[in-house]
Amino acid sequence: MNIAIVVSEFNEKVTSRMLSVAQEKANLMKLKIIYTCKVPGAFDIPIIVDALLKKKDVDGVVTLGTIITGQTKHDEVISHATARSISELSIKYQKPVSLGISGPVTHERHAYARIRPVAEHAVESVVKISKELQRIQK
Repeated sequence: MNIAIVVSEFNEKVTSRMLSVAQEKANLMKLKIIYTCKVPGAFDIPIIVDALLKKKDVDGVVTLGTIITGQTKHDEVISHATARSISELSIKYQKPVSLGISGPVTHERHAYARIRPVAEHAVESVVKISKELQRIQK
């Protein structure tokens, strides 16, 4: 399976480690990462996902990021908008896109604790969804 990974650079201390974990997991699962794309923030992920899903050689996309809560509800707005856009793209192209983005209402210490489980689950989800799509489309 050929996958792409899109990772947010915002909160890079967390997201760079998420990327490493996702790459490690993909290698263990014998997946081929054909694109690794970095974007400024989680809100910027959908436009790159859209471009990747148009490519015939991309079977699925893993998204990675963390949205850490601040003084306002900005984290909730960004999280909901990004999740909705990613979901809509997955449906539009009938290809799996995982939501490996922690947040909203995530504090920095929680973001660090969730690096491995979120990144690994994001990779596993793309594979599981792809298999299920193939099964029902036969």
